[in-house]
Amino acid sequence: MLDPDLCWQAVCSRDAAYDGQFVFAVRSTGIYCRPSCPARRPLRANVSFHPDAASAEAAGFRACRRCTPQGASPAEQLDELVAAACQLLGELQPTPTLAQLAARIGLSPSHLVRAFKSRTGLTPKAWIDAQRRAALEARLPRADSVLDAALAAGYSGTRALYERDDGLSPAQRRRGGAGEYLRYGIAPCPLGQLLLAASAKGVCALLFGDEVAQLEDELRQRFAAAELQRDDAGLGDWLQRVVAQIEEPERAARLPLDLRGTAYQQQVWQALRQIPAGQTRGYGELAAALGSHPRAVARACASNPLGLLVPCHRVVAADGTLGGYRWGTARKAALLRREQLAD
Repeated sequence: MLDPDLCWQAVCSRDAAYDGQFVFAVRSTGIYCRPSCPARRPLRANVSFHPDAASAEAAGFRACRRCTPQGASPAEQLDELVAAACQLLGELQPTPTLAQLAARIGLSPSHLVRAFKSRTGLTPKAWIDAQRRAALEARLPRADSVLDAALAAGYSGTRALYERDDGLSPAQRRRGGAGEYLRYGIAPCPLGQLLLAASAKGVCALLFGDEVAQLEDELRQRFAAAELQRDDAGLGDWLQRVVAQIEEPERAARLPLDLRGTAYQQQVWQALRQIPAGQTRGYGELAAALGSHPRAVARACASNPLGLLVPCHRVVAADGTLGGYRWGTARKAALLRREQLAD
């Protein structure tokens, strides 16, 4: 059964997360709409809620032509167009210009850039660059040379590879991170076991788990050929500060971080660090503040390698439920509960 108060709240906020869960009808106009319809908000007394379009039509209402509640929404249509644009960028050679891509998709160049960035976190050009970098990373370990890998990935040479600032040279990345030295420590905490890994720049991974072996396997997968050295004693102070923050959230660990991600991931992670302890933000709310899309924000949160220190646990679903968490919703609930009690 629909909750009228929750439905009305979704209509007032034009929350697209509720599209497909119900429609609302307006007696004064005889029209029914999606919760996210951009039309002017009706009077509450004139509104009724229906589980789907068929129910609203059976009650005598007709579909809104602006938000098309009986078919794909404008947002869903843009999702499909952006997916088609991604496919074209991956298939067409040479890579089409923005104007050529927009003409093939049927949008203006500026509209395409806005839609593309809101859904992927990147412009079409940045997306192509990211795909090329991913292809390079896949080829580097098997290539005879860095140049061979670069040419196979679509680069014209190796100059652009050395302009990246991620702490590793292309040759090191070709060896899977060989030559990079990382220390790590493991300690019990209220959430199970905690693994903290650090480079010369700062903490590069903070993982939660139930078993020590599981955490070490995850670390090896993340830093495939780096030299890993367990150093519980050397990292003991940092481990204690993280455990202290879990137990008493007001005692922020304040450790140096070595965050490694795309420009968009870094943008999201920085926004997460601005959410005060004891508070939460919705994926849609965070996306709106970044000019992005909730799904892009969710992907960046899921890629976060630093639990707690980059507090992705403070992002929740639109209806206030926990949503996902890469280390389990039980841990997410425990972190939020401790922070809210301490607030």
